[in-house]
Amino acid sequence: MPEQSNDYRVVFGAGGVGKSSLVLRFVKGTFRERYIPTIEDTYQQVISYDKSICTLQITDTTGTHQFPAMQHLSISKEHNFILVYSITSHQSLEELRPIYEQICQIKGDVESIPIILVGNKNDENQNREVESSEGEAMDKKWKCAFMETSAKLNHNVKELFQELLNLEKRRTVSLQIDGKKTKQQKRKEKLKGKCVVM
Repeated sequence: MPEQSNDYRVVFGAGGVGKSSLVLRFVKGTFRERYIPTIEDTYQQVISYDKSICTLQITDTTGTHQFPAMQHLSISKEHNFILVYSITSHQSLEELRPIYEQICQIKGDVESIPIILVGNKNDENQNREVESSEGEAMDKKWKCAFMETSAKLNHNVKELFQELLNLEKRRTVSLQIDGKKTKQQKRKEKLKGKCVVM
């Protein structure tokens, strides 16, 4: 029997881009057509990863502007982030900039933090405002991973959470190779097993 690993906690940010749809598709395998604003919902999903069982604890948060104190607290507590925008709204990508800047301000060295930039709704190519190349350019600038998804078509949803775990594992391995541990690395080890998605 595989050993139970630590929980991974994931928080989504940015408003009206399909965060809840991605979470519900991953956790329950469902998709709802109607938009229902979220304040904060928490879900758990048990998955098999790297010969062990992982429990992803996923916190689906409100959009970017409604509750800045909650957003600040989420960033402070967690250390893995998924930044979600809609490919049909250039504004939704722009709204991620202050979130990313806040992560940098609160966390310091973001290169040691798993971050994934996600362009959701890629089933709506006819309404596309953000080209894939823009997402790829942003991921290089922000030094994070990038992926396009469709919660509606269940495209890259499982892969998104798999990549989050892959990033966490790679970061952990690189910390172990370095030998000497900085203050940031010791803190990261203390927080190991927690994730954030914005």
